[in-house]
Amino acid sequence: MTVRNRGALAAMAAGATALTVAAVVAVAARPAADVGADEVAALADTAPSAAGSRSPVPVRKGELPAGAEIVPPVGLRIPAIGVTATVNAVGTNPQTNEFEVPPSVDQVGWYRYGPGLAAPAGSVVIAGHVDSSTQGEGAFFRLRELDQGDRLTVTGSDGQDRAYRVIAREEYQKTKIPLERYFARDGDQRLTLITCGGPFDADTRRYRDNLVVTAVPAGPAAAP
Repeated sequence: MTVRNRGALAAMAAGATALTVAAVVAVAARPAADVGADEVAALADTAPSAAGSRSPVPVRKGELPAGAEIVPPVGLRIPAIGVTATVNAVGTNPQTNEFEVPPSVDQVGWYRYGPGLAAPAGSVVIAGHVDSSTQGEGAFFRLRELDQGDRLTVTGSDGQDRAYRVIAREEYQKTKIPLERYFARDGDQRLTLITCGGPFDADTRRYRDNLVVTAVPAGPAAAP
């Protein structure tokens, strides 16, 4: 999974390698049309850049919402696709500028330079691998199956469960994803889940695209 500092996101697919040729074909062969793009755009105060632009994603600089308490997510449950995963705080590799998703594909990473769960605004970004040639299916292998209305629960370091409702699922080529929208510190509260998608390039050992799922707060979380 690669997310670059221009992008803490375009890099998100580099670390996710093919499971097997058959498995990669299976991932790419489950097309799902984008849904909810307009809803996602309406959540952001930040104006989207033109397709293919390369606006940098803030890493250590940038203003978080005033008075925002940093509550890291530590657990993620998505019943619709059978996910129960540990969430680790991650940043970027200073040498490669790539988003450092946890090496264990059954775990996912929270972008610690962005908002936490208690922030009154902005996008809480959690990224994970789709699969690995050595470890098999990743936590986000079935992320593309999520649809509008699906529920998920994020547990914070404060022990509180927070429920979210999926409003959008979108796929972009890595060179065209509007990073400022998904890593924003402003706009409405939202949760952004990111993994790899699209066809797999055997030469570069990378997926071409990034799959992005956006969810919004949905009230008290249901018991697990």
